[in-house]
Amino acid sequence: MSPICHITPLLHPLSLEGEVVMPSRFTYPFLYTPHPLAIQASEELKVYLRGKQEWQEEICRGKMFGVLVVKAPQLSTFNNQLSTLQALWAFSGLLDGSNTQEGFVPPVFDLQKSDEYFQQEDAIISQMPDGEEKSNRSRALQLWLFRQFNFLNAHGQSMNLCDIFDKERCRIPPSGAGECCAPKLLQFAYLHHLHPVCMAEFWLGASPKGEIRYDGEYYPACQSKCKPILRHMLQGLEVDEHPLIPMMREKAKEMRIIYDDEYLLAVFKPAGMLAVRGNVDAPSVESVIQETYPDVSGPLIVHRLDMDTSGIMIIAKNKDIHKALQIQFYKHEIRKRYIALLDGIVKNDKGTISLPLSPNALDRPRQMVNHEHGKEAITEYEVLERKDGRTLVAFYPLTGRTHQLRVHAASEEGLGCPIVSDRLYAPSKKVQDSVFKVQGSTRLMLNAESIDFTHPITGERIHLEEPTDF
Repeated sequence: MSPICHITPLLHPLSLEGEVVMPSRFTYPFLYTPHPLAIQASEELKVYLRGKQEWQEEICRGKMFGVLVVKAPQLSTFNNQLSTLQALWAFSGLLDGSNTQEGFVPPVFDLQKSDEYFQQEDAIISQMPDGEEKSNRSRALQLWLFRQFNFLNAHGQSMNLCDIFDKERCRIPPSGAGECCAPKLLQFAYLHHLHPVCMAEFWLGASPKGEIRYDGEYYPACQSKCKPILRHMLQGLEVDEHPLIPMMREKAKEMRIIYDDEYLLAVFKPAGMLAVRGNVDAPSVESVIQETYPDVSGPLIVHRLDMDTSGIMIIAKNKDIHKALQIQFYKHEIRKRYIALLDGIVKNDKGTISLPLSPNALDRPRQMVNHEHGKEAITEYEVLERKDGRTLVAFYPLTGRTHQLRVHAASEEGLGCPIVSDRLYAPSKKVQDSVFKVQGSTRLMLNAESIDFTHPITGERIHLEEPTDF
């Protein structure tokens, strides 16, 4: 065990007042509302950062920081258990050109202080002519580096990056894996026998190019780099359940069939229900239909809706109908109308948004505007009403990209007005302050209200509509 004096400079006492309620389990890292203790620790870190004038320019460009509240048994007293609560601080990547800064936990592996092997090998590779030998040697050096990153979990078990990502069926770890806040914080806690209590990560500064992030907002751990690592590191801790799973199970009971014939059907999917099976234990439109219609064959889902979006979905009952409907989508012969309530005033009465989108590889499931590599995404819109600082709009998507309407609404290159209660693209305070409630829970104010398509067998033009409930 490390002597407490060696780590005291990295332990930051919390300024606690009044009664403090301890969390019963550790933070679920991929979707959360920060515990008050983590918020307190974050606010104290923000005060410290505002006082570091030499860092302000870099922070203004955008940076992720994190806090971990821990119990330090070495500081226990018989009279005041709260005195054992301390905060650890971390930053993602480098800060002021270094991966170590006074008051912040160190990196899991400090390449800047490592032996000369990496620098020597990297220098040799940089002088080699392009070709297979250079590529193979560069790949070998990258794998060597990944193997130097060894992560503990609460059981004391250690795994390196290569083994962690291989276990997750990923060929190689992504660049920068292990350098985010959450793994650095947990690693330091485990190394020094500190018990993790709760955690939070927040963004300071400008939004990254193409992404939608807000200064001072809390964000979950990233999916691509952190999720495999944290799955290992959280073993041995009691961790909160995915906070949306109970709601998803309840919402599935509200799904209803609004059209049904021999060839296809249409359902109204409530907000909070999955369209297709996911990696969580919750029903989806796909699973419910398969249970309700056990004799249907071939692909069922013709098009999808986000979990947070309510509205109409068409379901095919055999592969020929599925193919015919997909062709109609491809030829833009299916017309969909969405109703959304936006936080802010849209100036123009109508218009067209054309912003190419791509997945944010480092922060799934979020999408981002990507003018270089994104896929074409086009949305027509029409303002229906402006009232109390909000705008009711009708969206007519001409393409069907993931989160297309949500990003087109929120992006400054689009309407610059996020959809009310959008937990991915709106500031969290506005989501929490939303007064629009459906059955006691805040929901995304986006509804796929109507759809028009041609029946593949009868040739009849069918119009289905489910009015907005907000």
